Amino acid sequence: LCVGGLVGCGRRVFGRLRVVRGDVAAEVAGTNGTAERLTSLGAQMGRDKSCAAQYGDWVLGLLHGDLGTSVVSGKAVSAQVSSRASVTFPLIVLSLLIALAIGLPLGCAAALTRNVRLRGVFHAAAIVAGAFPALWVVLLLILLFSKGIGLMGLLPSQGFPDAGWAAPLSAMAALVLPALATGIPAGASIMRYTRPAVGDMASSHAVAMAMACGMTRPQAVLRVALSLATPPLVSVTGLT
Repeated sequence: LCVGGLVGCGRRVFGRLRVVRGDVAAEVAGTNGTAERLTSLGAQMGRDKSCAAQYGDWVLGLLHGDLGTSVVSGKAVSAQVSSRASVTFPLIVLSLLIALAIGLPLGCAAALTRNVRLRGVFHAAAIVAGAFPALWVVLLLILLFSKGIGLMGLLPSQGFPDAGWAAPLSAMAALVLPALATGIPAGASIMRYTRPAVGDMASSHAVAMAMACGMTRPQAVLRVALSLATPPLVSVTGLT
């Protein structure tokens, strides 16, 4: 099903690019491009072939890992994607770890507490933190922690080191603020789902059996109820 969806999207994008008015070769050649230059660029881009042949060449290159060459920069698309992915994927992992570090402990604490007021505080905190857009969160974090304009001046607020991951400390520091900006709202969402999921499992027979075997209620909830609530929480984490 996923492969069929990707094939369908690829066909739609390819077809719409061929329907759009304008000539890419003319854009690259500029206003002073000659007819010979336009013909040469068109041949390089495969514009002299039929749409079916162009689509076949694109699919064949895709199967071999060749995403083509960017018309704008003239560089290989795969090289540009890999250079961006070296920043994007670590940012995703770091923000996910922050969200889990916030959502799971606080959600379990909200499920364990029997104090109605404290449970209301946890519930209100999850709603408020989840309601803030990531843009507002990152602005607040910049005003507090960024170097230059922040009150504390601890972390860089823009850019990525030219050395990349060859300077791991600088690279990690550059990802902290954006990871916090996306991780805090996601953590609040995970917390909202963790509390009822763990709370429902806390009243199950499995937890009662664990407590009968000698576990305390917090131990039974954290070891048994959280394990039983893991499948729906994995789905929620993936969606956030």
